[in-house]
Formats: sequence, C-alpha cells, structure tokens
Amino acid sequence: MKPDENPKNKWEDVDPDDYQFHVTISKTGEADERVVYMEDLEKRKQVYGICGECNEPGTGSHWCRPCNAKRFKDNFENWTSGNEDIDEFIQHSQLNAVYYTKLLEWIPYKNFEDVTYITRGGYGKIYSARWPEGNIYSWNNESKNWERKRLKKVALKSLDDSLCTSAEFLNEIKTHLQIYLYDVIQCYGITQDPDTKDYMMVLEFCEGGNLRNNYVKKSNNYYSKIHHLFNIASGLLDIHNAGKVHKDFHSGNILFGINGSLIGDLGMCQPSNEKQFKNEGTFGVLPYIAPEVLRGRSYTKASDIYSFGIMMNEYMSEEIPYNDVLHDYTLAIKICNGHRPSIFEYTPKLLTALITKCWDAKAENRPTAKELFLILSKWDVKAKTRLTIEEFFQIFYKLGIEVNKDSEVRSQISDYDDNIRLNRSSEKKSNNNQTHAQAIYTTRHLNFKDLPEPMNSAPISLCLDCQLDKSDLGEVNQSDENNVA
Repeated sequence: MKPDENPKNKWEDVDPDDYQFHVTISKTGEADERVVYMEDLEKRKQVYGICGECNEPGTGSHWCRPCNAKRFKDNFENWTSGNEDIDEFIQHSQLNAVYYTKLLEWIPYKNFEDVTYITRGGYGKIYSARWPEGNIYSWNNESKNWERKRLKKVALKSLDDSLCTSAEFLNEIKTHLQIYLYDVIQCYGITQDPDTKDYMMVLEFCEGGNLRNNYVKKSNNYYSKIHHLFNIASGLLDIHNAGKVHKDFHSGNILFGINGSLIGDLGMCQPSNEKQFKNEGTFGVLPYIAPEVLRGRSYTKASDIYSFGIMMNEYMSEEIPYNDVLHDYTLAIKICNGHRPSIFEYTPKLLTALITKCWDAKAENRPTAKELFLILSKWDVKAKTRLTIEEFFQIFYKLGIEVNKDSEVRSQISDYDDNIRLNRSSEKKSNNNQTHAQAIYTTRHLNFKDLPEPMNSAPISLCLDCQLDKSDLGEVNQSDENNVA
C-alpha cells in the first residue's frame, strides 16, 4: 500500500438474527448461538470481517476496538466535563468500547436544541431535545473522521442531587454499557444542565411512549403483542445474561421507539445518593413487585420474571393492575396471599398458563428469561424460531404445563382479537379505567412489616384446556405477515 493510500476495511455486514452486533468479553449467562466471544479470532473474522488498519478481526459491526481506542485517547485533551470522575468514566468507556453502543461521550448542553420538559419520574426529570450532530457510529478511513447517526430527538434524564456524581449515578449509567443492548434503551453520553448544574444522561428517545400509553392509544392484535413481548423478553434476557437484575420492571419502563419495544430505566429510578440506598424497605411500583421482595428479600432474576408476568397480563388484558384500589399495606397483604390481577377471559390458554407461571408465589417455579425468550420466539411470527417443536414442548413440560395434542389455538386467537376490540370500545371499559387517587404507578420507597409468607390463592393450573399439535403451531408461526401490526 502506498504511503498516501487510505487503508481499506474488509468488514462483513451482520444479520442480528444470526449473530450479535459485537463481541462478548466473558462467557457468562444463558448465551445462545448468536454470541461471538472476544477470544474466538476465527469467528470474529467470519462474522465482523477485518480492520484495514491493523489487519485484525473486528470487535463489532464495522468496529475495531484497538484502533478506535487510539483515536479516542488522542482526543482526550480536547474536551472535559469539568468533573474528574466523569471524565475518567467516559474515557474508560471509550478505551474499552467493542462497538459504538458501548461508548459514552461528553456532550456540551449547548449542542442540544428545543429542550422540552416531558415528565418527572421517581427520582428525576425527563426532557426531550434535538441533537443535530448525533452519536458516533463508525470511523471513516477515507475522510478520516467519525461517522454519526443524525438523531431527530434524544431524551435527557436528570437525577435529583446528581451534581454530587455519586457512585450510584455512574453505576446506573454503567449498566447500559454492560449488557448486550439490542432491546434495551441506548445511552449516548452525559451532559450537564447549566442552570441546575444537575448531570443528565443522554438517552435514546422513544416517540411511542411507554407500554401503557401504547395500548391505550393504539389497537394491537394478538400477533403484534406477541412480537413486542418477544422483544421485551429478549431485552430482559440480555440484562440477566450480564449478571444484572432490573429491579424496577413495569409497563412504564417499557418504551416504544422506531425499532419497536425497548426496556428503559436500568436502575435510574433508584435514589441517586447513598443515604437513600441504605434505608430499609423496597423501591418500586407496588403492583409489579414480587411478594418475596415485598417481604424484604433481595431482588432476583425470578422477581423480574414476576414483574414480567404482571406486565404481560396488563398488555394482553389492556387493564391497569389494581387501578381501582389503594396501593397500600392491605394490597401488599393480598398479593402475598396470592391475589393477582384478573386475566382477560379470551386470552389464549397457552398464554394464560405462561402468565400464571410467571407470577407463581414460589420463585423457583417461575420460568427463566431464557425460557420466556424461547417460548415467545416460537409464537412470534416475525422471529426466526430458536428451537424445534419437540424442544418447545419440553420447556412446557419442565414448567409443569401439560400440552395436549389437537387444537383450537387459531380460534382462540381470533376470539381474543374480536373481544379485545369490543372491550376497548365498550362503555364498561372506560368506566373501569377510573384510577383510584391512591393507586401510584411511579417508583417509590415501600416499607411493609410483618407480611405473610407468599402463597398462591389457588393451585396453579398445570393443564391447558386447549389442544395443540405440530401442524397447528406451524400455522400460527407461519401466519400472514399482514396479521402483524
């Protein structure tokens, strides 16, 4: 190559259904065949191609960590947040980024336009803004500069007292970098409000609002809802594979963006100072908190699954859980005693059984995020199936759900779509949507004492009173794409 000739990258385009967009550093979690590990040079070369500068396999789609780290390091002297801890935090992310979604930038507040207040969360405020420059996407060897994604909008999220830049503030941002990040909100960087001096996360903006806003404003059929539930399960699996627990999983933290449904608020609704973290009790939204957590036990992956079950039933029934009662000690007692939201009577029995298993009072009886992901991928007509029919049945058997063999699944789905539309438009539904003044759906501190040991109010049904054979399941999965909103 001539001295003045630009090196040419030999990148491969990545299909996310086949492989992840970037490498995984360590072998942890319930990974699947999409994972490419850092130490597997041959697979990295096959999946991501070769960097034209160092001739080494890429670490992600159109990305080389060693070469890009040098570029970031050379630019460190050209910016500062004014806070040493934040500077080091951002620099560390840039030096170790295996892909563009794994890096943070310091973004001066003046770079944003049309900053508009949206709402207040549990422990901070959320704004929308335009960021004309957009986030770094890849390095252009020919023009010798960063290519950026032009973003219509971003979300700016402040935390109360974040001026202190406590360890909690930085750890919550770090969570966005430690998971795979495909069905989870992306964090682009950090900025600072010049008036309040509060630090703010710069996040992916979701025009469609949260899950509750979505089903209230938009009519989604069964297939569309299953597709979104599959995406949410995929995001939860990514979080759990990273050794994380969401801890605040509810419909307000499921957001709808240009690429579908995404999980947000990875601990950002937690208090941002150490004193609050040391308080006794629990933080969350009462209807979605697992009974064992209400009793003071630690959050676990299984408690996230309980929350997923409550959210899944809310989405299918289009009814806000416990919206007509006080969210108080009495409700907490009822939840521990096995009280659960009503399941919409026309919900297909297979899905009813899965919801019921998710909110089982015994954490060990709940499915894992991997099992949810696999089951929903089999039901999702847009997803490439990740298991055979036999493996699909085996998961149900493992969960104690008996699946019989002749079927009425398609008629159940049709009944669901017909009746959910009637229910949406009925006068009865609008009356039921009157929310009690003390039904609180924002994250808050809860501290209940002497709650009973969690139990199921009735035996969990292990048998589905519908029949399912292989041909019917195939028909459901191969249904016309026009059925999907």
